[in-house]
Amino acid sequence: MARRYLFSDESGDLQFRATSQVSRYFAVGTLLIEEPELGELRRALATARDELAWAKHGLDSTFHATTDSQYVRDAVFEALKPIDFRVDVTLIDKPKAQPKIRPDEPTFFRYAWYYHLKYLAPRTLKANDELLVVAASIGTKKGRAAFRGAIEEVMTQCVPFRVKRTLAFWRDESDFGLQAADYCTWAVMRAWERGDDRSLKLIRDKVYSEYDIFKSGTQTYY
Repeated sequence: MARRYLFSDESGDLQFRATSQVSRYFAVGTLLIEEPELGELRRALATARDELAWAKHGLDSTFHATTDSQYVRDAVFEALKPIDFRVDVTLIDKPKAQPKIRPDEPTFFRYAWYYHLKYLAPRTLKANDELLVVAASIGTKKGRAAFRGAIEEVMTQCVPFRVKRTLAFWRDESDFGLQAADYCTWAVMRAWERGDDRSLKLIRDKVYSEYDIFKSGTQTYY
């Protein structure tokens, strides 16, 4: 039996139109880590935050890859390097998504999560494991309820029934695990959206999968 933590992050937007302000991909990324290593991760990022502040690179709030400077990003990836965890990212090429799977945001969100956990769960979880899924708190109160329901439904469908599972929604700033998941998902998404794999190379050994579920599709809808 193992106690595991699955920190998640989503990257890209939930809009479906062809403009430069809308992402091509939507991604679900997760960082799977066991309890001892999570302690190491939290200590490593706390130390990195303090050292950055001493070097006059103090954060306004918390680590967030999209808005952090490259100097800060490099420090975060360096801190994560010696820690044992796995990252998996499932991507959806949004122009190839049929309208029937995106009638509203929660439905499309559930679809992405379903394919992510369908792949990940049987490869990483065993009977009698304990799993805490920690998702970043997003949207309005009503929206969070819909997204929470989507993840709970997918967990029931995809996580083996003998795995004890719990779902929590925490704010990004409340845990370094969520901030690490943000960084790793951002690195993968950056490579797919912009062709910039500089950051991805720094965590390449931790990324077990990065898969576009519509990779073989040719039909686009916008």
